[in-house]
Amino acid sequence: MPGVHHIALRVRDCLASARFYEEAFGLFEIRRIEGEGGGGPRAVWLKAGETVLMLELALRGEGPMEGSGHGLIFPASDLEAAEARLGSLGIRVTDRTSYTLYVRDPDGHRAGVSNFRFDPGAA
Repeated sequence: MPGVHHIALRVRDCLASARFYEEAFGLFEIRRIEGEGGGGPRAVWLKAGETVLMLELALRGEGPMEGSGHGLIFPASDLEAAEARLGSLGIRVTDRTSYTLYVRDPDGHRAGVSNFRFDPGAA
């Protein structure tokens, strides 16, 4: 199976969350779906390499009505530089490992950057 097709996150404010992912991780908007009644978008889709991050006011299917325990982690070659960049944006690192920095987006989703290299031969 090639890569990840898309990741969908439920958010309270599509524009605020899109701005977070654009500024923090360099994603860019590829589609916006307007809500009814002119109250702003009900979805903003961002390009993340070969994957699409869908920021949605409502998600289909069952599950909790707020946030998630999922982590959305982007690659970084230099964690120190990544932490400095996040700090310059006012984004606080909430947790870390030797390879990964974790932050929270405006809706409490875990996001972050990692320089861990997966072993292509590992099962």
